[in-house]
Amino acid sequence: MHEPCPRFPAIPLHIRSSRNPSTAPTSFHCHIDIMTAEKYVRWDESDVEYGAGKEEDELINEISRQINTAQSAHWEEHRHAFSGTHVKTHAIVKGEMEVLADLPPQLAQGFFSRPGKYPIGLRHSTETTALIDDRVRQPRGLGIKIFNVEGPKLRQDGKDPKTQDFEFNSAPTLELANARTCRDIIGLRLQHGGCPADLDAALKKRDDYESQDARNRIPTIPLFSQRQYSQSAFRYGDYIAKFALIPATEVGGAKCPMAQVQDKDKELTAADGPHAYKSYTTDFYAHHEALYDFQVQLLEREFFDSNGKGDLIEDARIDWPQDKYPYITVAKVRIPPQDAFSFRRVAFWENEIRVDPWHGLVVHKPLGSINRVRKGVYKASSAFRRKLNNTHEVTVSSVDDIPD
Repeated sequence: MHEPCPRFPAIPLHIRSSRNPSTAPTSFHCHIDIMTAEKYVRWDESDVEYGAGKEEDELINEISRQINTAQSAHWEEHRHAFSGTHVKTHAIVKGEMEVLADLPPQLAQGFFSRPGKYPIGLRHSTETTALIDDRVRQPRGLGIKIFNVEGPKLRQDGKDPKTQDFEFNSAPTLELANARTCRDIIGLRLQHGGCPADLDAALKKRDDYESQDARNRIPTIPLFSQRQYSQSAFRYGDYIAKFALIPATEVGGAKCPMAQVQDKDKELTAADGPHAYKSYTTDFYAHHEALYDFQVQLLEREFFDSNGKGDLIEDARIDWPQDKYPYITVAKVRIPPQDAFSFRRVAFWENEIRVDPWHGLVVHKPLGSINRVRKGVYKASSAFRRKLNNTHEVTVSSVDDIPD
């Protein structure tokens, strides 16, 4: 395609608290001292979320129509419809997530309250809605589906495949912010998508230009070297958290296979070609295992009270400073060597599987406006894509459902 430009994104064990114990099922009891409990913000406090209602619902419907417009355009170009965001697949792998033992009470929440190992499927992608050149600086992402997850789910369709979905992005914050900003930015991208200079000029008229432009400065280093972030906030048992997936090049030490790969921090160059990520990532997985730390960043009372309270949840552009409120490891992810781009696997995942943060446990409910956007838009995008492609969504309940 022409020179790409920024596009749109693209075990319910509950720690009992004396406050509102009926908000989630409790099958595990652990004492949390008062000082610890007061340090962190509870997910169900009255000033955590705001803005939901008829006006936001109308914005979400408008965003869904915008996404469908983009999907129609890509169908006309490729005779195949893609998801609304994270269109370009670089690798799909199977692995294992191990929830750590002996976590402190504030971290031993929800799915992470019981130590154990769980099979996972994981997809590497580029966040944009277009099949862009890998050498273009843009966010890259990860989608994870965890299997064998017990407990009440958020799904309202009567299905319980016993899975928990997580999404990650290489940008720590999300420039789409909330429903209104998302609608406005997607509108600009649809209007000026064919001309990066015109889009940039339009974005410069906004007071959040720095936030909008940040996605264009993310280095094109190898995918297995990139930090990945949930960007938005989620319920974390009693509390609120953001998630991160940190490569073992940082946490695994010099002996980690990922840390020994040559040029692990080198950006792509013109010589690498437009589809370099697929080549390099599949070659890596053919010979090495990948290790990641799954981390959480809890929302602390001090930061919440002094920085707009619910704004920290409702505006996904706001960064929670990691130097003061660090991410902490609660699980390990291991991906063994394998064929990471088998055609059967890629076709199955792209055509049949849906990764959705609203497909998971009640105790990890997505929070804030942009997550309410995802709830409506993902459903609409998935239905429209499958209509254009004449395919059906498959509810996978086992990692073995994903072809080798």
